[in-house]
Amino acid sequence: MTDLVAMWEVALSDGIHKIEFEHGTTSGKRVIYVDGKEIIRIDWMFKLVGKETFPVGASQTKATINIDAVSGFAYEYTLDINGKSLKKYMENRSKTTNTWVLHLDGEDCRVVLEKDTMDVWCNGRNMETAGEFVDDGTETHFSIGNHDCCIKAVSSGKRREGIIHTLIVDEREIPESTE
Repeated sequence: MTDLVAMWEVALSDGIHKIEFEHGTTSGKRVIYVDGKEIIRIDWMFKLVGKETFPVGASQTKATINIDAVSGFAYEYTLDINGKSLKKYMENRSKTTNTWVLHLDGEDCRVVLEKDTMDVWCNGRNMETAGEFVDDGTETHFSIGNHDCCIKAVSSGKRREGIIHTLIVDEREIPESTE
């Protein structure tokens, strides 16, 4: 990787993905790596600016690298996820997901709740869940190894805050991650 010009980390439900981009500014070469695996290679290209679109993660999320000339032979590289700038995508994602990071059986576990679908992911795996209505809201039950897990959803009682999601593992509340 001699022409590496940009690198991004993108947090999706199935994990944090590392995107690397090589751009040969004389040959127009473009190489894209996702999690260290080469997914696009164009060795020679007359047009030095433009965009490359590719899928990322288990859900095949659409990513686009934009290549723009700034001045002379200087270039700017930006990453869009699902048509939004990475910054906007991450801001929006923090409203539509909850993430918890915990240590179980000697390994780190990253649990993500997608609030719009109520899908639960753990370390890149979409978990099998069972939902139930309870007196103060809902509970979504699943297991990580031999550990009983539950995401409780209760109303905050405040319209602007909405629903509060809490992860409980082996009857212990896990604090939410700020990733």
